[in-house]
Amino acid sequence: MSSETHDEVSGEKDLADKKDLSDKLKENTRDVGGFIRDLRRNARISLRQLAEQAGVSNPYLSQIERGLRKPSAEVLAQLAHALRVSTPAMYLKAGLLDAKDNAGVLAAIATDPELTMAQKQSLTQIYETFRRENARSKEENEDVDPVS
Repeated sequence: MSSETHDEVSGEKDLADKKDLSDKLKENTRDVGGFIRDLRRNARISLRQLAEQAGVSNPYLSQIERGLRKPSAEVLAQLAHALRVSTPAMYLKAGLLDAKDNAGVLAAIATDPELTMAQKQSLTQIYETFRRENARSKEENEDVDPVS
């Protein structure tokens, strides 16, 4: 295979990989938008009410729900709070959380169909508190007993 042909094949593969990633991002954007719309409808609140509660504009929320805009993590957290769902569940749906990111526990909590939203939020808060306490203890121990 000549280097020209190899470069062409490599370039085509790169384009295909970029297209796959782009398709996945679009799919996640549509998924999270539909997820938000379904939650809003189940809560029986209007688009305008949710936008106001989450602190975003009505047109922006409409675009998110239709999959035309990809919300930031901060906006997702605001929407999760307004809809009374766990932030990790929202992040999972948006593709921001992955079990590879050491979020396996959070992912398990967020996707467990047997838990209520209140239980998911409580478990998530407890887990995150334990993690912060352990990190703080570890830092304190390293400061007191530095490795020579």
